[in-house]
Parts: sequence; C-alpha cells; structure tokens
Amino acid sequence: MHKNKLVVVGVGHVGSYVLADAMKAGLFAEIGVIDILDNVAFGEALDQAQATALTYMNNVDVRSGGYEQCADADVIVIAAGPSVLPDPDDPDGEPDRSLLTKTNCQVIREVMAGITRYTQEAIVILITNPLDTMVYIAENEFGYPKGRVFGTGTMLDSARLRKLLADTYCIDPKSVTGYMMGEHGSTAFPVLSHLSVGGIPFDQVGAYLEASADINDPDTVKTKIVSAAYQVLNGKGWTNAGVAQSAITMAKSVLLNERSIYPASTTLRGQYGHDGDVALSMPCIIGREGIICQLAVELNAWEAQKLEESVAFIKQAMRDAETGPEHAPA
Repeated sequence: MHKNKLVVVGVGHVGSYVLADAMKAGLFAEIGVIDILDNVAFGEALDQAQATALTYMNNVDVRSGGYEQCADADVIVIAAGPSVLPDPDDPDGEPDRSLLTKTNCQVIREVMAGITRYTQEAIVILITNPLDTMVYIAENEFGYPKGRVFGTGTMLDSARLRKLLADTYCIDPKSVTGYMMGEHGSTAFPVLSHLSVGGIPFDQVGAYLEASADINDPDTVKTKIVSAAYQVLNGKGWTNAGVAQSAITMAKSVLLNERSIYPASTTLRGQYGHDGDVALSMPCIIGREGIICQLAVELNAWEAQKLEESVAFIKQAMRDAETGPEHAPA
C-alpha cells in the first residue's frame, strides 16, 4: 500500500518549520527527517511524533535517519546549509544571499549525492540559498530526470508582492494575481505587466480602488519587496514561515497533481535566449511529475532588462560555485 512520504533534509530554523507545516497539512502519512546533526534530527522527529497524540494533529509516522529514507519518498525538501544572518552593526542591512555560495554549494552536492544513492524518482524541492545556483547544481550535476528538481524560487517574493498590493488597496491578498521573476534575492523583479487585482489589470486598478500609497513605479515596488525580506530577517534573525509554507504549497501541487502555476526556480531551456546556462524563477505548471511546463510569459522592456540583470547576478554566484556549462566535463 502506497503512503505519501516526505523527507526533509536540514531541520534548522527553516527545515523545522517545513516539518511542522507538513505535520499539519494532511498530505503525508510518513515523514523522514535528516540533518547533519543526528541528535537534532532525532529530537525534531520525536517532538513531532509526540505531538500526534494531541486532538487536532494528524497521525503522521515521523522518524529520523539517514538518506535511506529517500528510497520511497514522494517529495524531498532540502533546507540544509547555513542561512544568511543579520549584520549586528547594521540593523537595516540587507546582506547578500550569494555570500553563502561557496559553503552551500558543497552542502548541496553532499545532499544530492546522498539522495541519488537511493532515488531519482522523488520530486526534490530546494530552499537552500543562494537558491538559483543551488537549483542549477542539483538539477544539472546529478543526472536527475528533467523537471523533478526545482526550487521555491520567488514563491515567497511573490507572496510579499501580493501582500503589498493587498495592503495598498485594503483587500484580501488572495484577490491579487501576480508574481516576481528572476533571482530569489536582490535582483528579483515584479512582473506588473501580468499583475491583476480581482481580474482588473494593474494599470487600471486605480479607476476602481483607492491606493494608500503610490506603487505605480516598478522600481519602487521592487525595492519594497526586496526590503520586506530583510525587515523579517533583521527583526527576528531569520526568515522561515513564508518559505516553509511555499515549499509545502508546492509539495501539495505535486502530490495532488494540481497543475498549479507557481514561480519556481528551474533551469532555462531556451526561454528568454538562455538554454541550460542559468536557473531562475518563472511561472511553471507543477504537478505529479514536477515541473510540467515552463511558461515564458512576454515581458515589457523594463522587465526584460531586469531579467538580464538577474541572469548576470546569478551567473556570478554560479562562477563562485564552479558550476555551469563552462565547467561541464569535456
């Protein structure tokens, strides 16, 4: 009998939140927990296992162990590796995620080596930063089937975008349809040409709703969204709730074959003039086989320029990670 199974690799601030959300999601019968610190994995799994005796918790079989847990996994979420930290000398600082490249590229290569010893069937969803470079490594260096490895990408950035619009117009964020594209980081950009509020195109919303602030300039919106992440980071020392929920939302689309459209980080395959040389976020249809289709939406001149700026920034991190076509074996 098949039981939906999740494996969470890395249960620090982010991974432990992924685990907690997964326990309550009603999607998984089994959850495996892996961490470089065996005692932490054991403690997190046991803590959640004990909580299943409480009235409103799902009776999930949650255990810790090694990569052998991946053999029959449906979905694997990778949250391993250190996260960016706030600067104690600059309470408003915006530290660059790409500073983690050299450390986390080694982490991801070790994790993917562990996973691929046991499976190339599970859908692998990455959270580890700098995300787009980590996705490129995981997707292209281990012979994993196309579409079955991707990252949470700009899922969280897009949620912040919708929340910003919702607050500006005093409406429910779920009434806003729109997304960020490019890097999950400082060069992410809003695709306002495809944003709508209650089905009303963004450039017409002002005729129907009163705004509490001027957000018509895309550069202003971009700056606000990028800064929103650091407000959380500098406030509590890390970000975890939004990105964990992003990963579980994507996992749900996989397990239920929802064919939902989300901005996932994945290697470009001919879109926007790039073929196999970079991974970044764009709208994708996600279902049981992972990324079913990448949707290369038309971009206006500002958006196209920002996409290329994202590509250039990501490629610098890729050079630091020694990954990309120029590093492929002859």
